Amino acid sequence: MGKPRPVLLLARELGIGGCERDLARTAIGLDRSRFEPHVGCFRPGGFRFEELIAAGIPVNTFPVESLIGVSGVSEAVAVRRYARRHGIALMHAFDAPTSIFAAPVAKSLRIPVIAVNLWFRDKIPPRLQRGLRLIDRIVDAVMVNSNAVKEHLIQDENVPAERIHLCYNGVDTAVFHPQRAPHSNLVIGSVCALRTEKRLDVLIEAFAKVRRSMPGLKLLIAGSGETLPQLKELAARSGLDGACVFEPAKSCVADWMRSIDIFVLPSETESFPNALLEAMACGCAVVASRVGGVPELIEDGRSGFLFEPGNANVLADALAKLCQESELRARLGAAAAERARECFPLSRSIDCIQALYDRLPK
Repeated sequence: MGKPRPVLLLARELGIGGCERDLARTAIGLDRSRFEPHVGCFRPGGFRFEELIAAGIPVNTFPVESLIGVSGVSEAVAVRRYARRHGIALMHAFDAPTSIFAAPVAKSLRIPVIAVNLWFRDKIPPRLQRGLRLIDRIVDAVMVNSNAVKEHLIQDENVPAERIHLCYNGVDTAVFHPQRAPHSNLVIGSVCALRTEKRLDVLIEAFAKVRRSMPGLKLLIAGSGETLPQLKELAARSGLDGACVFEPAKSCVADWMRSIDIFVLPSETESFPNALLEAMACGCAVVASRVGGVPELIEDGRSGFLFEPGNANVLADALAKLCQESELRARLGAAAAERARECFPLSRSIDCIQALYDRLPK
């Protein structure tokens, strides 16, 4: 067997988000006899930084402030220099900014480049939409994590189908597995970045409806983000003081998942959400909006419930049913854990990525 192939994985930052988590899992999970992972980011520090360093993976900061500004040009030169010095044979970008940045740099080095597209283009800023459309036809592969996004790129963005590669997210079942934490009250919860598109206002509204007849219920919202003040205000206006708990983001979320009986993802847009997959792996009964690739993860009525995005009344009905019927809650939680374990293990996701690496020119 020859020397491992050096690969540079890129993300804007190494925080708590899904793209950052995907990068860290990929870098740590790669077969070191075949690939030598390097990581680059635009911003220093973050939750994933320590994980990568502990795994012996070099992490380098390339402080790009603007893709078209002076820092973009100077850091492109720095990445070229780094790639030549370490014999980088492939670049894999994990978010929109680094995909736009990496494509021309890799092409100037005549090495293959993978862009990741884990979103619907109409949900991202126009400047990033334009940049992604420019690179769609120069990258060697566009990696997606749901069939829903794959079809969107083909039908709405005219990306050639042969350039798109589907690799579902995977979950580490050594970390995320059923192990119920003892607690006296039923807990409904969500773990995510607190952004507008997550529609946690719908969850708070639905929870308030259910709690009128079940006063012992608790709501846990775990995560950080710009909508935290508005969500706290909404919870207070809805009379949920003491019943709704907000916890800041942290790197390890498995304990949160195990303390939640019913996990809710009420987003208005998703591709294939990590948090939902992790909640399923931990045996939560799950309820999620029918958007993007979520129906590829949840089998409605068998491994969870789906509802139309924005419909707080239907969500409240699903929550009430799960709260009232303990056997149903246990059955859906067990089915969710089995589906996560059997269909979406982390090892399968890593194998898919490594197979994609192998298909690209050396």
